Amino acid sequence: MLTLVTGASGFVGRTLAHRMAELGYPGKVRLVDRVQPQPPAANFEAIAADLSRAGAVEELARDADRVIHLAAVPSGASEADPALSRLVNLETSLRLIDALAARGSPARLVYASSIAVYGVPLPASEVDDDTPTRPSLTYGAHKLMVEIALADRVRRREIDGIAVRLPGIVARPRSADGFRSAFVSDIFWAVREGADYTLPVGPAATIWMMSALCCADNLIHASGMTVSPDSPSAVTLPALCVRMSDLVTQIAAATGGATAGIRYDPVSLIERQFGSYPPLNAAAAERLGFRHDGSVDSMVRNAFWGVQARPGAGS
Repeated sequence: MLTLVTGASGFVGRTLAHRMAELGYPGKVRLVDRVQPQPPAANFEAIAADLSRAGAVEELARDADRVIHLAAVPSGASEADPALSRLVNLETSLRLIDALAARGSPARLVYASSIAVYGVPLPASEVDDDTPTRPSLTYGAHKLMVEIALADRVRRREIDGIAVRLPGIVARPRSADGFRSAFVSDIFWAVREGADYTLPVGPAATIWMMSALCCADNLIHASGMTVSPDSPSAVTLPALCVRMSDLVTQIAAATGGATAGIRYDPVSLIERQFGSYPPLNAAAAERLGFRHDGSVDSMVRNAFWGVQARPGAGS
């Protein structure tokens, strides 16, 4: 069995590769990204490639039995350059789906979608499996377009696939990679180091969150689970709905860090887009075996899983 992981040099991709190696994931794993990935075990191969180049994704996926498609331009960069988002997030993903559907037997595709498909404003009471998708950013719009294309191929039984909508994944290393929601991860490092940091949301802001370790486990589960023809082609992963002030307190408790330098200076646009989440009811995903971290304490501890062992995982 060959499993292809795209976007394997990214934050989630690196965590996923190391988790797969730790769990003894079966068969051969092909890691692909524009930046050469670092294979964590002997059964992993690493390839540097630009998937948006004509023919690249088709060639790399032609012999894959399973594909975990993480490669994407993040939300802030997508909003700044919608043409790039269309090329990478939409057109390359559609070419991948077409390539897998054209094969004689259905391959398994796990597509990393996003809660950005919901857009804002969200319902005040709860988001559940029946909440309409109304993306308010280019990133979410392109993710939803791919979800629809995948659902059609699944309906036609040309592909065995599922789109999993990822919440805020933590704790992403500090970078300038175009994530508007970077503060959600930056606060982990700031509190851990006792550094000064100003949050662009208020202490009562609420965010759907999941550790990268838990995310990796959910992606691995998605790659191998058995689904029926009646199973949904897209699910929102279960996530903890975390209050920002509670998160700051919990990070300090778990790491021995300090909160004296943490300030709140809410920016209405950012709080509206990334800090105003109601409770989440992800019943469909839970029935399929997907899980969240369990508690804020567990999520914080999981967020720092392997940071010393994974190159580039620290702050």
